[in-house]
Amino acid sequence: MHRPLLTQTTLSRRTSEVTRLKKRHSLIAGRQSAAPILAGRIAISLLLLSVGLMLVPPCAGQSGTWTATDRLATARAAHTAKLLQNGIVLVAGGAGSDNTASASAELYDPATGIWTATGSLATARYNHTATLLQNGIVLVAGGIGSAHTASASAELYDPASGTWTATGSLATARERYTATLLPNGKVLVAGGFNFPDGELASAELYDPATGTWTATGSLATARSKHSATLLPNGEVLVAGGFTLDGVVFASAELYDPASGTWTATGSLATARNSHSATLLPNGKVLVAGGFTLDGVVVASA
Repeated sequence: MHRPLLTQTTLSRRTSEVTRLKKRHSLIAGRQSAAPILAGRIAISLLLLSVGLMLVPPCAGQSGTWTATDRLATARAAHTAKLLQNGIVLVAGGAGSDNTASASAELYDPATGIWTATGSLATARYNHTATLLQNGIVLVAGGIGSAHTASASAELYDPASGTWTATGSLATARERYTATLLPNGKVLVAGGFNFPDGELASAELYDPATGTWTATGSLATARSKHSATLLPNGEVLVAGGFTLDGVVFASAELYDPASGTWTATGSLATARNSHSATLLPNGKVLVAGGFTLDGVVVASA
């Protein structure tokens, strides 16, 4: 169904909401120097390593406590962090406390506990996604660029050379969307937001073999800040999300890569957005936290 353009009244209402949320969440973990929630209720996505903390897994002989490690060279929020096949962590993009998009990238070596600079993105961005492809290359796409508008551009990071190269652009510019690596090696991008279209229902597939995006079935419900989880059977579960008009969703949908279509599934007990969704060893999905109506943070799972 065609989605009408945002009106000036709607835009004003959304701007007011953004301002209220930025004031409400201007401190992260009690640190005044941390970046505030960025435009449009960005979920706090600061990698914990950026404040010098690392989780020690509660395995045999370990305490399950946090210990200090090296700090990022550049403070950032709404960036991506991706574990590479060589065990190094790639952090890319993000925004500072002034909401300025960054193009810089850094590598964290768990063996030394040190961050080192690597090649910068061609396009500064935040609220983007980063997906580790089956060949070890990292696909970064979309997000908000230096012009403070959603981007359609995409680029590939090669860990062997430490450089980025351009690849095919998304058909639709988007941010606050999800990107999921499918068993067939393709990447499913779904939902998100841009101006002036608002929340998006469209979905696209990236084929690493050709470097191009193709349209696939659209979500039944346009949404952003939802979750997407690859299930053991190869389907993708999308749940929750919201619109900047204040609608928070409990609905969920399943994507079937074989047919390229979405079907409804059971709804969440609590409508939420900006939550986490984790696939458990028994095949179930744990959804926890997030925002509910009026930006209330919840502890329910």
